[in-house]
Amino acid sequence: MNELIFEVTQEADGGFVAECLSEGIFTQAGTWEELRRNVREATAAYFFDRKEQPASLRLHLVRDEVLANG
Repeated sequence: MNELIFEVTQEADGGFVAECLSEGIFTQAGTWEELRRNVREATAAYFFDRKEQPASLRLHLVRDEVLANG
């Protein structure tokens, strides 16, 4: 396993939510730096009893914006 990809969305309150696209890993945080720590912690906990660990974790920020037309 080379890489896990997390889809990250920003909440209305400014916090972030990260969900792994291939494993059942989910976490959230108030800041980007805190989210980075939480993703690492959640991944370590998920794989704690496995020999193979992902080599890297990709945080993919998804931004959804609706603009009024007119």
